[in-house]
Order: sequence, then C-alpha cells, then structure tokens
Amino acid sequence: MSKGKHIPLRTCIGCGEKKAKRELLRIVRTEDNKVFFDPTGKASGRGTYICPKIECLNLAIKKKAFSYALKCEISNEILTTLKESLTKEITQRGEMKQ
Repeated sequence: MSKGKHIPLRTCIGCGEKKAKRELLRIVRTEDNKVFFDPTGKASGRGTYICPKIECLNLAIKKKAFSYALKCEISNEILTTLKESLTKEITQRGEMKQ
C-alpha cells in the first residue's frame, strides 16, 4: 500500500495559507545577514515563503513578517529591493492580482 510521493508544505508569511513548497516564493537570510529572493529555492540560510500574489507581499510588508520570519531587522532599502524582485517574479508568473 503506497501513499504516494510526499509533497512538502510551507506557510505563506502574508496570508498564512499552507501550500506546496514549489508554488511559493522563497526569501533567504544568509549567515552574513544578506536578505534576497531565492528563485532556485536551494540557497543556504534561513528561509521563509510567500505566495506569488501582490496582496500577500503587501500584507507581509505591512505586518513586518519578513523581519519576524527571518529573525533580523530588515532596512527599508533592502525591503524595497526585495519588493521589486518579488513583484518582477510575480508578474513573470502571470499570477498578479490587485
């Protein structure tokens, strides 16, 4: 009796929904406190996940969820860069909803 392949679930820091890891976007904080979008999902460091939706991104920024999830303070400059790269990825995926 086979149960099938295990699909890892992760929680979006914006809306709080659990989804398959491959459906979400990963943000990473490295040991030297660099924070960036990880398109491969394999970068080393503390990671967090967010839905590919503008609403989730805006909600996560409003709640300061990135700082909480990555356990570090994130400057406005880094947050702006992160928002730009995530918005670009969301647009490329064609799932942009406003």
